[in-house]
Amino acid sequence: MLLALLMLVSSLVMMPSPPAQAATLGVGYGNESLWLGSFSSHGRQAYCMDLYALPPYGTTQHPELRTTLDSLSETDLARLNYVMGRWGESQDPNVTSAVQMYVWDVADHAHYIAEGGDAHFLTRVPAGVQGTVLANLNAMRDAAAANAVPNPSVSMSISMDDQYNGALSISANPATAIGTVTLTNAQFANGASTATLGAGTHQIVGTPAEGAPEYQISAAMSAPALGYGAGVDLFYTPGEQRILAAASFEPLKATASSPTIPLDFQPEITTQVSSKFVQAGDKFVDGLTVRVTKHSWIRLNGSPIPVEAVGTLYGPFDEQPAEANAPPTGAPIAGTETMTLTGPGSFKSPGTIVAPESGFYTWVWSIDKEAQGQYAKYLTDSFSDRFGIVAETSITPFQPEAVSKADQRLTVPGGKVTDTITVSSTNGVWLKHNGAHIPIVFEGVAYQVDGTLPPVQAGAVPESARPVTSATITATGPGTYTSSEVVLPNGGFVTWVWKVSKSSQPEWVRPYIASDWADDFGINIETHSVRWPIEIVSEIKEYNVHLKGGRAFDRIEMSGFPENHGEFEGDGYWQADVDEVVHTVYGPFKTEEELADDLDLEDAPVLTSIITPARNGTYHLGYTDGDAIKPTKPGYYVVVSSFAGDDRVQPITTSPGDIRERFFVPDDRQPVTVITQAQPEARVGEPFEDLALVQGTDIPEDAYLVFRAYGPHDPEAEPVCEVPFFTSERVPVTQAGVYRSGSTSVTEPGHVYWVETLYDGDDEVIAEGRCGAPGETTVVTGQPEEVSVVTNAVPEVLLGDPAHDVATVSGKVPDGATLGFEAYRQDGSEAVCTDAELVFTSETIKVDGPGDYRSSDVVFDRVGTYYWIETLYGPEGDVLHRGQCGAPNETTKVVTELEAPPELAVTGGADLLQPILIGAGLAGAAAAVALFFGRRLAQRREEEEAAGEDWNDGEDGDAIDELMKM
Repeated sequence: MLLALLMLVSSLVMMPSPPAQAATLGVGYGNESLWLGSFSSHGRQAYCMDLYALPPYGTTQHPELRTTLDSLSETDLARLNYVMGRWGESQDPNVTSAVQMYVWDVADHAHYIAEGGDAHFLTRVPAGVQGTVLANLNAMRDAAAANAVPNPSVSMSISMDDQYNGALSISANPATAIGTVTLTNAQFANGASTATLGAGTHQIVGTPAEGAPEYQISAAMSAPALGYGAGVDLFYTPGEQRILAAASFEPLKATASSPTIPLDFQPEITTQVSSKFVQAGDKFVDGLTVRVTKHSWIRLNGSPIPVEAVGTLYGPFDEQPAEANAPPTGAPIAGTETMTLTGPGSFKSPGTIVAPESGFYTWVWSIDKEAQGQYAKYLTDSFSDRFGIVAETSITPFQPEAVSKADQRLTVPGGKVTDTITVSSTNGVWLKHNGAHIPIVFEGVAYQVDGTLPPVQAGAVPESARPVTSATITATGPGTYTSSEVVLPNGGFVTWVWKVSKSSQPEWVRPYIASDWADDFGINIETHSVRWPIEIVSEIKEYNVHLKGGRAFDRIEMSGFPENHGEFEGDGYWQADVDEVVHTVYGPFKTEEELADDLDLEDAPVLTSIITPARNGTYHLGYTDGDAIKPTKPGYYVVVSSFAGDDRVQPITTSPGDIRERFFVPDDRQPVTVITQAQPEARVGEPFEDLALVQGTDIPEDAYLVFRAYGPHDPEAEPVCEVPFFTSERVPVTQAGVYRSGSTSVTEPGHVYWVETLYDGDDEVIAEGRCGAPGETTVVTGQPEEVSVVTNAVPEVLLGDPAHDVATVSGKVPDGATLGFEAYRQDGSEAVCTDAELVFTSETIKVDGPGDYRSSDVVFDRVGTYYWIETLYGPEGDVLHRGQCGAPNETTKVVTELEAPPELAVTGGADLLQPILIGAGLAGAAAAVALFFGRRLAQRREEEEAAGEDWNDGEDGDAIDELMKM
């Protein structure tokens, strides 16, 4: 085995040169006897150099590089090498035949010329290509003369313009030489590190290693030597033609390097806030993205160098600040944070800055080169990003709130009120969007306070509070805003509660609001007192009062006061109750015409004044020595009741024109007079009428009244009474008393003027009214658009007697409307109307238009107070109107005995008949009785007109009929 191994090694070491091989015809024209072209040997195309030697068909040896050959000069060798290197391997016989002619001409010139030169050898190619071959030959001679060099070479140098950009310069001999250049730590302009180049200057870009603090660029070139240099490859065939091929010179080599280049890098920062909205008190956190825009993050000893970055948070601003290269002068600063960066990537700021108040806050991050100490040289420059970039801005929402003030501290049921709110942001600036303040919707609800006392301030709305109305205000920035007018229908205290709900805002607004907000319930300045309207109904017991020793007596009924009126002592904002009503007896007046609604009470004569508590109930005046009403002079007197009003109850002064509150102190027999009182108001289509009070002691036999109505006329025009549209029947007048015209109606609004005429039995006029006289005009108005309901219940009944309620409906009532009545028994001082108190529900009444509608009768089985509530329903059963529990005129008291003043021995009242017969005769008594009942009738009419009822209907009509019978 050892011997075999030694033999194998020996055979490898002593392996002979490649074996010789015979040359064969290559590419050209002719045949083995006469050939012009290349020979193929050892895988290459070679050309004969010895014109007269035998063709190389023998054993041709392996080629040998020769830089000297016979007597050929370096130039000859260089030119031969150039031509064979460029065209020697061609497969075109027109080219190879030209190469062969060029080789013979140079290598064996004398023999070539002796044979006849180009012209002779061209005969060996077909006649059709001889011109092509000759042209190729001439081109080869020119190219060889111009480009063939004996000593080819290449060299390179590197120059740098800066740390990365430079140039590679290549010199070559010949200038046409090209080669492969490979760069280290650099690239060519096309991004490649290897390129095939020739002589010239080529731009390069350095590509240092990642994190390198410095680097060096190097280049290496390898240019193929084919066709360059003085030499040829010689193929020797013993005893036969030598053949030549291009020299097999080694490639041309060159290298170059730059000096060592120190490096720096440029870190830059972009940020995106972690949260666009940051609540006050929360932390601002910024997300940083660090990148390197020049080189890469430099590392020393394997570790990245540290770079300190400073973030400055500017704000608050009331809107998104405009983007700029730098913050504006004086821009507020919320705080700064410092971070040490050790490379590109994503980072979070420390979050040490807390949002102090509402506003826009924007980050600016910077890197100060000079602040980096020993590492400053590795930074190209300082860096600072732009101010006001939206992605680098956080928003701290603002808290809109309002302070409210009721514009009408005191109002009345049905009164229109407004509320004014002053709005602001309580945690900083009111934010803006696109240059305008962000609009905020404030919602206000007016709550009816339970009970009759002012509300107690509380953080939440009590369950007992009832929403009455609501309003919305869109605030377009801090300032003062007033709500639209709203109507408060019922007496009591109504307080506003305002709120801001994020869910009620446009969706884009919600993120800008810190949280929902609502103010307290029952704040005094946010509260209206809807002062209770009170009613004072009074009636003098007698119309005629004796001058000597006579006394007048008055019955006063007051209602509408809160049950606890007189007990409220005030709370510092709301004043205490005024607990007195003053009843003043004015007179005497010479004529009754002076007792009109517009009587100036300041200058009117006063007989006496009586004070009663300002509380609900019936008060009898004149029955004690302390409140005696004793006229001392003849004439007309009237009782006027006045309540000054307070923070819970409206003021009221009864009219001096109220005929129910008049009494007369006669001095002698009275002439026959007629006083009329037309129904003051009516609506189109509703009935109305006139009343006449006939007075005097000498009414002739067979006297009668006729009432005439004219119009309706334009209220602005002078009264005209020419052709009546209504003339009453003859109304017999047998004694002093009240007489009715009968009702009529009109189809359009305007003023209707009444004229009454009293005739004797011979149709002579005793007394006649004047067209347009005071109290003789009925104002007819159109039906209102809105439906309204006014009610008047029977105020007092004996236990076991029936009670009822009457509702006066006005306005445009829809077809199919119905009306229902309910009664509720009361067990305490507060008005309560729930199912537990319900004791009566009437049948449903069809409502076919404006007018009076009476409930069915009900007999209550217990004494006490009962509150009525009426409900008007639409055709679909929807509630158009519902009364208020405990409303004025909606109370019935069930008693065991009706209140009545004690009878006096001598009066001018209902029991005057016998004393007057004794003192003045039957006629005077009849007149007194008529006057008394006339006053009672007028009083009844005014009461019911004040309540909005038709005083001619129902029980009142029955009472008048009874009076007329008397």
